[in-house]
Amino acid sequence: MAVDRDRVAAAVRDILVAIGEDPDRPGLKATPQRVADAYADFFAGVGQDAAEPLAHTISVSRGPAPDTLPSGAVLLRDIRFRSVCEHHLLPFAGRAHIAYLPGEQVVGLGALPKVVDVLAARPQVQERLGEQIADTIAAALDARGVLVVLAARHECVTMRGGRQPDAETITIAARGELAEPSARAEIMMLVTGTPA
Repeated sequence: MAVDRDRVAAAVRDILVAIGEDPDRPGLKATPQRVADAYADFFAGVGQDAAEPLAHTISVSRGPAPDTLPSGAVLLRDIRFRSVCEHHLLPFAGRAHIAYLPGEQVVGLGALPKVVDVLAARPQVQERLGEQIADTIAAALDARGVLVVLAARHECVTMRGGRQPDAETITIAARGELAEPSARAEIMMLVTGTPA
C-alpha cells in the first residue's frame, strides 16, 4: 500500500494549525507536501514482503564448489539503517549486525541489508525490528541459527524526556543454534570486539 500523500499533507497542515502556526506563511507553505514526501520514503516498507530479497539463494551442496561448505557463521556488520519510532513518530538510526549459520542455502550478502531496509521502513520499535529481521532470515534461508544485533540512537531519547544525546540502545534477537549464549559468544566478540 502506497502512502496517501494528499492525506498526509492535509493532516500536517492541521497539525500546524493545532500548534498555533500559520501553515500559509512562507516558511511553512510547502511543509505539508515536504512531510508527505518524506513519509512516503520513511514508510515505504509498509506492505512489502521483507523475505523477497532472500528469494534468490545459492545451494551450498550442489553449487560449483561443494568442497567449500561453510561450517561457521556468515556475518555482515555495520549495516546502516534508519526507522521511525511508532510511539512518537520520531526517527531512530543505527547499525545492524547480522550473522547466520547456513543450512543448505546461502544468499548474496547484498540481500541482507535489503531485508533490514524493508522492515525498518515502517513505524517500528527497535526490539520488534530485530526480531522481525531474525525471523525473516531464519524462515527464508532455513538457517541453523540467526543472530541480529541492533545498536541505535533514538530521537525520542535524545530530543525529549531525559534528553540523553549519547544514549544508545542495543537489542539482540537470536534463533536456532545461536540462541544459546555459548554458541553466540564468538559472534558477539566479532560484532563488538570484546568478549560477550
